[in-house]
Order: sequence, then C-alpha cells, then structure tokens
Amino acid sequence: MPAEYSFRPLTGKDMPLLARWLAEPHMAAWWGDAAAALEEIREHMDSISVEPFIVELDGKPIGYIQSYDPHLEDDHPYADQPFGTLGIDVSIGVPEFLGKGHGAAIVRQFAEMLFEEGAPRVIIDPHPDNLRAIRAYEKAGFRQLGRRTSVYGEAMLMVLDDEGGD
Repeated sequence: MPAEYSFRPLTGKDMPLLARWLAEPHMAAWWGDAAAALEEIREHMDSISVEPFIVELDGKPIGYIQSYDPHLEDDHPYADQPFGTLGIDVSIGVPEFLGKGHGAAIVRQFAEMLFEEGAPRVIIDPHPDNLRAIRAYEKAGFRQLGRRTSVYGEAMLMVLDDEGGD
C-alpha cells in the first residue's frame, strides 16, 4: 500500500526543525543561505499568495511543501500559466527519506489535493541541474514545459494538468 502523507500548516513552532533541515547539505544545495530561506518561509505564514506546510508520514515531520498562486504576485515569471494554476515547492528534510520514492509520492498526493480544491494545473520548477528532483516529478506525472530564467534563477518549468477536472 502506498504511503499516505499529511500536510499540516506551518507554524512558528516548526522554525527550529526547518532551520535544521535547511542546514542539511541536500537542502542547502538548492535553497541557498539557510537564514535567508528561513526568513522567507516565515513570511509565507502570513502571505495571501503562498501556503506553507509540513509534510508528515505517520505523524513524523519529514519535509516541507508550499503552494503558491503566481497570479497573486506582481510580475511573477509564471503568470503566463492558465488562471487557477498553482505552483509548488517541496523538499524532503530528513536525509534518510531521500531516494526512496517519497518525493514523487508527496508531490502527486499534494497535486491531487490541489486539483480537488479546483486548480486546473500544478507547476513545479526545479533547477535544471537538480536531476533527482526532475526524475521524481516526472515519476509523479509532471512533464517538462521548458527552461525559464527569472529573478529566482534558472528553472525547468514542469506541469501536471488535472485530467479529471470539470
């Protein structure tokens, strides 16, 4: 039976855990400066455009995921996507959970939840050099739309459309 993940809203109490994860080499490679990343995530807790969550497996926190609406931010590089599209960012924080299929399963389950809430499309934008992430997202059903360059840096824009949508 595939794992069932739960997504609970990020709270201030999660900041020390998130700080530890951001310091892990596998996260630091893609998130950059841990203090700056942590502050940006903290700001997301009060944002109207970003919803941050802790990913749990059997009640144990194992990762971070957020959804965002590119249409709620001025000059967002993905505002060209269909209205209602939501973007996601994800990282597995606990190193022991890497390379075991959790990334693909987490993004697939989270995307299905966003589809149930009405999103017609979900996008994700790993760095083009992050081959592990790209493979995981393809395994989850995402397809590559093409490379993008923005204020956030280089990205491989990937999409998953709601095939069962109305």
